[in-house]
Amino acid sequence: MHVRMHGRMTSVRNRWRRWYGESPLQLLLLACSFALVAYAGVQLLAGDWWGVLMWMVGAALLHDLVLLPLYAVADRVVGTALGAVGRREWLMFVRVPAALSGLLLLVWFPLISGRVERRYEASTGSSGDVFLARWLLMTAALFGVSALWMLIRSVRARRRATKQRPSAVH
Repeated sequence: MHVRMHGRMTSVRNRWRRWYGESPLQLLLLACSFALVAYAGVQLLAGDWWGVLMWMVGAALLHDLVLLPLYAVADRVVGTALGAVGRREWLMFVRVPAALSGLLLLVWFPLISGRVERRYEASTGSSGDVFLARWLLMTAALFGVSALWMLIRSVRARRRATKQRPSAVH
């Protein structure tokens, strides 16, 4: 009987994987994340259900139809520009600062673009015209630190390779 139950469970799992493609746990986690986002949206938009729905659908469509193709193409271009397979590891030294810079742009876009500058100045008493320069400076710093880290890693790798080579016979 145990073998028959195990066989049924395997069959159910296989059918689930064919239908959904992932485990039920993945679906549960995805549903929980959507519930959390909906809760956050309701709290942020103060009960404006239509606004919450538009925000969630708009964010998903913007990401999937616009942003994902854009950064996939950008990633492919950078990967092609880096060339040989040995240099593909360098791709992460471009991806990480680009992702962090993009995240900063996403979070601070209204202030960086200057669209809410008057409202920002009215509510804080500070000038809002510094955000673009600061974001550009932060982006340059992120790429600079990444380039420095890449240089350090490549020098260490060269030293390791030199130490592992047998000495020349004279």
